[in-house]
Amino acid sequence: MAEIHPSAIVEEGAVIGEGCQIGPFAIIGPEVTLGPGVVVKSHAVVTGWTEVGAETVIFPFGVVGEVPQDLKYKGERTRLIVGARCRIREGATLNVGTEGGGGVTRVGDDCLLMTGSHVGHDATLGNRVILANQAAIAGHCWLGDDVIVGGLSGVHQWVRVGRGAIIGAVTMVTNDVLPHGLVQAPRGELDGLNLVGLKRRGVGRPEITALRAAYQMLAQGEGTFLDRARRLADETESPHVREMTDFILAATDRSFLTPQ
Repeated sequence: MAEIHPSAIVEEGAVIGEGCQIGPFAIIGPEVTLGPGVVVKSHAVVTGWTEVGAETVIFPFGVVGEVPQDLKYKGERTRLIVGARCRIREGATLNVGTEGGGGVTRVGDDCLLMTGSHVGHDATLGNRVILANQAAIAGHCWLGDDVIVGGLSGVHQWVRVGRGAIIGAVTMVTNDVLPHGLVQAPRGELDGLNLVGLKRRGVGRPEITALRAAYQMLAQGEGTFLDRARRLADETESPHVREMTDFILAATDRSFLTPQ
C-alpha cells in the first residue's frame, strides 16, 4: 500500500503505485501517474499530465509537470514523462511539452536533477543525465545518455548535446555539442573530449585513441568542418567515431561548437 500523509492533497483521478510515499503538504494532481515506490517528499508538487517512473524521488519544493514557460502555450493538453530511479532535488522544475514542440517532455532513467535545475518544455534527456545545481535546459533541447551539465550552466533552446558529453560550470551553450565532447568557458567553447567520462564508462584504449585522432582531424584537417566530418565518416571503423560523425551530419537547428 501507498503511504500518504494526512496533510497531503491527492486529487481524484491520480494513479498512485504500490509502495509510494507522499509526504506532508505534497500535492498530486488529477492526471498524475506515480509508478511503484515513488517518493514525493514534503511540499513537492506533481501536476499536469505527468507520469513518474518507479522508485523516483522528488524532494521538497520540486515542481514537476507545471505548464511551460512559453508565451505561445495556450493550455493544450501535453505531457511530461519521467523515467525510473531519478532523483529530482529541492526546487527543481520540469515542465510539460507544447503542441508546437511535439507535446512531450521526456526524462530518462537514473537521472539526477540537482537543486534548482530546470528542464524546459519539449526537451528530451537520456538516461543517467546529471544536471548540477541551477543548471537550466531550455525548450526543445536533446541531451543524450550520460551527459553532465555543470552548475549555473544553461543550454539554449533546440541545442543537441551528444552522448557522454560534459559541460563545465557557469557555461552558456548555444550550439550543438559533439558526443563525448568537453565544453567549458562562459560562452561554451569545445575544448577536447570527456576522457574521464569515457574511462569511467569502461571504453577501451583503442576506442579512446580513435576518438582522439578523430577530434584532431575535425580540428585541423583540410576543408570545412562538415567536409572533415564526411571524410571521417567514410574512413573510420570505430563505432564511437561513427556515432560522432552521424551526430554531426544529422539535421540540426543549431550550428556546431567546433574544436579549438
